[in-house]
Amino acid sequence: MLAEFALLGLVQGLTEFLPVSSSGHLVLAQEILGWSPPGLVLEAVVHLATLVAVILYFRKEVSQLALALTRGGSQERRYVALIALGTLPVVVVGLTVRAAVERAFASPGLTGGMLLVTASALMLADRRARQATDTSPTPGHALSMGLAQAVALLPGISRSGVTISAGINTGLRPIPAARFSFLLSIPALLGAGLWELATATTRGSLTNTEIWGLAFAGVVAMLSGLVAIRLLLIAVRRRRLRWFALYCALAGSAAVAFSLF
Repeated sequence: MLAEFALLGLVQGLTEFLPVSSSGHLVLAQEILGWSPPGLVLEAVVHLATLVAVILYFRKEVSQLALALTRGGSQERRYVALIALGTLPVVVVGLTVRAAVERAFASPGLTGGMLLVTASALMLADRRARQATDTSPTPGHALSMGLAQAVALLPGISRSGVTISAGINTGLRPIPAARFSFLLSIPALLGAGLWELATATTRGSLTNTEIWGLAFAGVVAMLSGLVAIRLLLIAVRRRRLRWFALYCALAGSAAVAFSLF
């Protein structure tokens, strides 16, 4: 059983930040394995583990933004305000249509279709990357990326993929878009992890094996998340989003075919 936990932790850690949809891959991995782990607890653990990965990787930026709340400069406070603005859509959607979103996780076919949507968004951003000229996010960028993050609650829609694409498609250069996307993920991952953890505590106790498995999955998710952040930043800098678009297109087509046949 530890192997299954480790595999799902690896899937979450890599795909949370690589633009290929972590939720979609978790749905497909569990469907293919025919295994039903303690779902909400697992999701809480791996979300919080990938949150740790973001904070560790961007520790300098996070510390600067944290200080901005007390004695930081106007530029840092503005950035914090933009993150708050970008977080509003996912909060509203999460609180109003969460039940419908959770039902979507039972559909591999829908997951495959949403992977195709992710592929289209990435391909469009890859084509427009050279035309983007803005070097720092504006309220318009923050709102568009926040709306994209809300859509990414659906399995198969990559949070990192569609938020970075939204930033690029509204004129923000690739690296600033990627950096804002990662920092924007912090409140979303924290909220998702705490919500799932609070919900999971009302659904019975865990065995010792499951507890050790969850801890193992968390460590694997954090370490693989650090690797994934580095890989995505390299891909964004070199304008290689189209390779992830191709992967999403292939995975999405395979998932749709799997659900049909």
